Amino acid sequence: MKVIALLTLVSGISVLSGSQSKLDLNTFFTKNIGLSQDQVTGMRSGKPVALTLKSRTPNEVFVFGAIYIKADPEKYAKFAKDVYRLREFPQYLAVGKFSNPPQLSDMKGFAFDKDDIAALKKCKPGDCMIQLPASRIEELHRSINWSAPDAAHQVNQLLQKTALQRLIAYQRGGNKILGQYNDRSHPTEVAEQFKYMISYSKVLPTYLPGFYNYLLNYPNEKPANVEDAFQWAKVDFGLKPTLRVTHLLTMRGSGPDDPVYAIAEKQLYSSHYFETALDLTFCIRDSKESKQSGFYLIKAMGSEQAGLTGFKGSIVRKVAVGRSVSSLEKLLTVIKTRLESQK
Repeated sequence: MKVIALLTLVSGISVLSGSQSKLDLNTFFTKNIGLSQDQVTGMRSGKPVALTLKSRTPNEVFVFGAIYIKADPEKYAKFAKDVYRLREFPQYLAVGKFSNPPQLSDMKGFAFDKDDIAALKKCKPGDCMIQLPASRIEELHRSINWSAPDAAHQVNQLLQKTALQRLIAYQRGGNKILGQYNDRSHPTEVAEQFKYMISYSKVLPTYLPGFYNYLLNYPNEKPANVEDAFQWAKVDFGLKPTLRVTHLLTMRGSGPDDPVYAIAEKQLYSSHYFETALDLTFCIRDSKESKQSGFYLIKAMGSEQAGLTGFKGSIVRKVAVGRSVSSLEKLLTVIKTRLESQK
């Protein structure tokens, strides 16, 4: 497979607008991504394709996936904005959407399980099983009566209050509010980590400059064709249940050379595993020359994950990457089935 960067996809995606020919699609999938002609033909018939892309460091994981869907792209945009659809998937233990402005009542179900609460009791800056800033670790020890019967309730009340405060602060101040994770010996600067990940290629600023700038400079420089939404989920990836808060940015194409939709799901917080994560989704209309009416759903998913180095980490990485590819392939099939069955 030809080595490409996550956001280099946008270069090919930009030229895959409806005004282009089928040859351009084949060129993108075969030369840029490295798919065989059989894979491209299978995808055109509705078979999903998912694979990993080369990363710069062992902690980076990049996954590409695509499928052809015989439906209107508007259906996918509606699907993507409905966070409650995730309740249908067994790995999603709880989900929620934030009001505008966010309210504490939006966070019902956003809670640590008993194992995480037990781990929090032992947390120290630089040595903690949960990803937290040092200030939050200290606040936990200072604020929680660990011997009380309702200690777990106290922890989750503080968790929800803190998560809400951080979200409101992010909505006002952007990435600089994301702070640090101090669960390990070397702190992770979340904003810098995100900037590093999105710098994987310089193509995005060229082809979708407004979208790129808004991802980096939110809440400033908002394009008129972009909508924001905020949501949370408690997800079981097969190891530890993980709490995540994400920012969903949806851009509707404003010109003939734009994707119909470009959607970014930007992680603001994760209790485990993902130090930084960004999922990009593009809806590309089929060629005007085609007799079929539909679109290509193309996904590029990137993350920085802790614990993927060394001998043990390499084994964990192999499992994590395999699950990511398998999960994406299944997700693409579910989305296709769902959208094509809708009237």
